[in-house]
Amino acid sequence: MFADNGVNVDVFQKCFDFKHADAVRDTGLYPYFRTISSGQDPVVTMDGQRVIMLGSNNYLGLTNHPEVKQAAAEALESYGTGTAGSRFLNGTLDIHVELEEKLAQFMGSEAALTFSTGFAVNLGVISSLIGRKDVVILDNLDHACILDGARLSFGRVLKYPHNDMDSLEERLRSVEDQRSKMIVVDGVFSMEGDLADLPRIVELKNKFNARLMVDDAHGVGVMGEHGRGTMEHFGLENEADLVMGTFSKSLAAVGGYVVGDSKIIDFIKHNARSLMFSAAPPPASVASVIKAIEIIEREPERRQRLWDHTDYMKHEFSTMGYDTGDSASPVIPLVVGEDMAAYKMTRRLQEEGVFVNPVVSPAVPEGRALMRTSYMATHTRDQLDSALEAFRKVGREMGIIG
Repeated sequence: MFADNGVNVDVFQKCFDFKHADAVRDTGLYPYFRTISSGQDPVVTMDGQRVIMLGSNNYLGLTNHPEVKQAAAEALESYGTGTAGSRFLNGTLDIHVELEEKLAQFMGSEAALTFSTGFAVNLGVISSLIGRKDVVILDNLDHACILDGARLSFGRVLKYPHNDMDSLEERLRSVEDQRSKMIVVDGVFSMEGDLADLPRIVELKNKFNARLMVDDAHGVGVMGEHGRGTMEHFGLENEADLVMGTFSKSLAAVGGYVVGDSKIIDFIKHNARSLMFSAAPPPASVASVIKAIEIIEREPERRQRLWDHTDYMKHEFSTMGYDTGDSASPVIPLVVGEDMAAYKMTRRLQEEGVFVNPVVSPAVPEGRALMRTSYMATHTRDQLDSALEAFRKVGREMGIIG
């Protein structure tokens, strides 16, 4: 525990030096790890208060669906609470295989592979595919798990400014012909709700003979005629080599998956460390997802309600004078400026009965802090109108809107 100059140092010193969270707590505006004592419904309970939930990724409102809960209960009764091992060894149940077959069919792919979390998908897939002679190219606003998966690989990592297709083309052109390359990009960017320019990305992928992996955590169930995600939305379903998603958004559980060519999936199955050395997804989650897919396929009107709510809220926010960025999804950002304004607005909205998520630097550029709002198919118009009144009141109070 000594530095080169002989001074005693402690690996935990950074913990004692970390003051930011305490500084925000001291203001009484700390907005993280808030406790909810009810299900992820359109209205939740917090400290005995009923609050309209505009901060959940439960887009289709399935986490409390009676059929989903019944499927989970039956799996719990049949298989118990856990798998007691990894998929690679003793943890593969017949319902894991059933789910993977159902996911592949739903997504129109040859094969699927499930992981214990969505984060683990990107860690395992990217790090197993990108070797020392390979290049992975990322949008600089890609999700943290994409960045971490790239860091864990032994390949070269290149980034381009968010949705800047000229810069992506420059990065691709800079890669030597003998090096293989893969573009990894979010379909829906989770903080501001905008979409990747997938039509142009596909053009460049084909022009430079690259592979493409799309993280569609916030797209599957939401985007496209059948809910298959952003590639379906753009009419490009056959152009992505791999698509990953999570169970914790539209699919009402916990876990993740990747779909693609059966040979690629088989390679990942035998090389992705986050799969091979993690316990398999628990039976109740697996059964929940199987049922959620069934509901998505038979109830397209659920997705239509979600989009009706999304279009309504975006129009109303814009009419009030809020800056909603380039959102093209049920994630609608409201730009408020400084970080402290986001903290204050989060607190005031909760006092007015609305839950939202603040997004501050470095997740967004300094001076562009925002409120991340998101919507469910199961919201009612009365709930949304009540929330809008709170946004109008607090926005005017804080000088964000006129």
